[in-house]
Amino acid sequence: MAATEQFMVPKKAQEAFIQNHRRLFERMSFQWDFRGQMRMIDLAYAREQDLTTEQWRARIANRYGDSNRLQNITIPIMKPQVFAAVAYQAAVFLDQFPIMEVASSPEYQDAAIMMQSVIKENSIRGKWARELILFFYDAFKYNLSAIECSWEDVATAAIETDISYKGGREGKPKSVIWSGNKLTRWDMYNSYWDTLCKPQDLSTRGEYAGTTELMTRTALKTLMLQLQSRMQANFKDAFESPSLINFGYNTQGMPGYYMPMVNPDVIINQLVAGDSWDTWMGLAPDHASNKINYRGLYEVSKEYVRIIPSEFCLDVPAKNTPQIWKLWIVNHSVVIAAERQTNAHEMIPVFFGQPTESGLGYQDKSLAVDSLPFQQVASGLMNSVMASRRRSVTDRVLYDPSRVTEAHINNPNPSAKIPVRPAAQGKPISEAVYQFPYRDDQSGADLQGIGTIVNLANTLNGQNNARQGQFVPGNKTDQQWADVMGNATSHDRSYALMFEAQVFTPMKEVLKINMLQYQQKTSVYDPSTKKTVEVDPIALRNAVLNYTITDGYLPKDKVLNTETMQVLSQVIGSSPTLAQGYNVGPMFTYISKTQNVDFGPFEKSPPQVAYEQAVNSWRMLAEMAIQKGAPFQVPQPLPQQFGYDPNAQSPGSQMPQQNVANAQPAAISNNPSSTTGAA
Repeated sequence: MAATEQFMVPKKAQEAFIQNHRRLFERMSFQWDFRGQMRMIDLAYAREQDLTTEQWRARIANRYGDSNRLQNITIPIMKPQVFAAVAYQAAVFLDQFPIMEVASSPEYQDAAIMMQSVIKENSIRGKWARELILFFYDAFKYNLSAIECSWEDVATAAIETDISYKGGREGKPKSVIWSGNKLTRWDMYNSYWDTLCKPQDLSTRGEYAGTTELMTRTALKTLMLQLQSRMQANFKDAFESPSLINFGYNTQGMPGYYMPMVNPDVIINQLVAGDSWDTWMGLAPDHASNKINYRGLYEVSKEYVRIIPSEFCLDVPAKNTPQIWKLWIVNHSVVIAAERQTNAHEMIPVFFGQPTESGLGYQDKSLAVDSLPFQQVASGLMNSVMASRRRSVTDRVLYDPSRVTEAHINNPNPSAKIPVRPAAQGKPISEAVYQFPYRDDQSGADLQGIGTIVNLANTLNGQNNARQGQFVPGNKTDQQWADVMGNATSHDRSYALMFEAQVFTPMKEVLKINMLQYQQKTSVYDPSTKKTVEVDPIALRNAVLNYTITDGYLPKDKVLNTETMQVLSQVIGSSPTLAQGYNVGPMFTYISKTQNVDFGPFEKSPPQVAYEQAVNSWRMLAEMAIQKGAPFQVPQPLPQQFGYDPNAQSPGSQMPQQNVANAQPAAISNNPSSTTGAA
């Protein structure tokens, strides 16, 4: 079942989509220089802001082996604080498997296990952990991050190979389809969205959100196959559409794909990595023999828009009602797919996170930006110390050029002899050269000031050195240490609560509704239970209101209160009076399933329980007869009398439960020939 509706979009509607896309794409550039602001943050985060002449000369000298030139030092404050904040969120939301669990009432626990198995499979195949970690990094660097949660139908081309005993090999193409929830972190440099509403409200109130990425021609063709679009007439136009990636602007003069230059020592230049193979090998393409004139790189935009279809010349059902459409546009000029989103949640499935939210919207500063002034001041103090070191090494002097030549004074050889000119003969040499006295009275104070600045930055963001993995001297008891670290994570807990409200709560709702709406019958291997789970979509949909998807901040233990359940089950097990009023076996099985351990296959079937009770009663009667010395001619109960097969491999092969009530124990017989045991 597809998560969308595709149809042939008229040419006039395609032109309207393109005009609207260009208008929305260019709007971000006209509002503020958000790309430049993010690049400034990344430069400071990577400690690459120092572009002074002195720094580059020292850097080049060090690169060529001259270690005497001392570079400026940028004190790392932003990166440790951002990393510590990301590590805490990763420990809260991602330090469990699966990342999200499913809780339900006992009668729907089996269906909950099905859904949880699907979530495990989707999270592994979709690499949810990686996408969420990148999402957290964006949030703490820019105070703005975006992640998409959508149901995707992925088609891949595989080869089904048949190997015969004669050594022949025969292959044929085979289409493999995977459907499931996919999380995708959006690159903030190349994303655009409706800024008229707050970022947290975009999924429900926003009108558009889109992102652009680079693709080679093979990647673009693979995408077209996965989309299974009916707009194949546009494929040739898409492949031949011009695009020139040039630091953010394409040939049409509008802002294009942007790749920030942050690391000057980058190993690979991605801007030239997209040439076609013919160009790379120096071969000129033969346009006469090629049906399509391919390009090296393509800008592919994925865009969600909330539109009124009639305004875009679309003749669809309910065309005057706002609808969400998903578009794929190549090089900002050709639409290759347009799908109406028929999701039951009726949201744009893009969620924005803003950990520092105080009601100012986009004016709230990020954790990294708050740390930037402290990093700059601390670096300034450190560089003053480095300048003093350079002063002590270079040794500035005054000299009389009539007595000593400049070439000899600036000779880099420390053991070189300096000849005196004839004009200096008969005069004191000390009068020809004067060395400035070197005094360093401030380096110690500067180094102490650096520590003070770092502590101020930690105070601002609620961190300490221990949280960043640094050794802290001093003796503390375990309770004192726990109190200090607990207070140090107060900011992080508030960030986690904000992420839970802004992103994870609506995202879990989208995950649940997508599975209930589009999940097909399939078999999923569950690595926790080491078995294959048969997913029944009908069972999932029958219990739609009885599911709760949990995460690291709101775990299943809090939703179900499993600790209390375990304590009460122990009390029931130790009290025969209470045990008579509860079905202890099913209770134990339910608690085990909530902890991702299924003891259901080991639970005794009703026929087995009835047979074992009859055998125990027969044994008690036999022991009483032995004690009295009386003959006992009651036959021993047989498993077949209760519909129980001891050799059965699964409880499902036992007699149905409705037949258990009709099974009666063997009647007492006075015929010795019918006895199976005697006392």
